[in-house]
Amino acid sequence: MIIPIRCFSCGKPLAHLWEEYKKRIEQGEAPKKVLDELNIKRYCCRAVFLSHIDKIDLLTKFKKA
Repeated sequence: MIIPIRCFSCGKPLAHLWEEYKKRIEQGEAPKKVLDELNIKRYCCRAVFLSHIDKIDLLTKFKKA
């Protein structure tokens, strides 16, 4: 749902990089290049970014019962 604050495995802070990553991916840049330039080198941290599905926009459409 929401990008984790830290990597689940190593604990590196990641949330502050999500908006930049998302913006650049939407502009058509390759994920590998973006992750390299954001200095995300560990496999565990890359997996957090590559496997994340942003559903917060979908969930905000529904009202709380």
